[in-house]
Amino acid sequence: MAAHCHQRLEQRGWTEDPEAARRSSVNLARQALRVGSDDPNVLALVAFVLGYFGEDIDVAIGLIDHGLTLNPSFAAGWHWSGVLRIFAGQPGLAIRHLETSLRLNPRDRPAPYVNSIGEAHFFSRRFDEAAANLLESLERAWSSPVTYRVLASCYAHMGRLDEAREIVRRLRAITPGVMEPATRYRNPELRELFLSGLRLAAIEVD
Repeated sequence: MAAHCHQRLEQRGWTEDPEAARRSSVNLARQALRVGSDDPNVLALVAFVLGYFGEDIDVAIGLIDHGLTLNPSFAAGWHWSGVLRIFAGQPGLAIRHLETSLRLNPRDRPAPYVNSIGEAHFFSRRFDEAAANLLESLERAWSSPVTYRVLASCYAHMGRLDEAREIVRRLRAITPGVMEPATRYRNPELRELFLSGLRLAAIEVD
């Protein structure tokens, strides 16, 4: 959980030293793995942290798959598996894993889950479905920079530039950084899909 907290500090721009947060998060994740390699919850969070920060995506997916072998009914594990499939450039598989998470825990639809569904639809180029889910995610958690960035890119690709500009304005009220490296998205084509839309939205604001 400490590793996850450091990851969120970096992700949300709540630290003046993102690289230090990244190092702390990865180091803590590796420590957790050494003592909790048979704990599905540990495996899921470690896999997510390593996947997010650009470590070997196949290793991260192997960890989450092992966790789901240990506990196939682990709803949160299926969520994290879906997120990792987004990172790996497999949005269709991501949607199936996220839907499995919802079937296992239908009463829990938190903002990160809805955001991930939105991201997966975005990378599948189903922009209408993506926008609907990303808006729902912002209603549940209005301070997530990732959601604003993906939604701004989504609107830009839909030709809805006024709405894309408005989303960027809202993003800038949370963090001064609009653009990001997006290295967590391993597929170059999908990463450029995200960044090209975000650049267009940001340029329109300036």
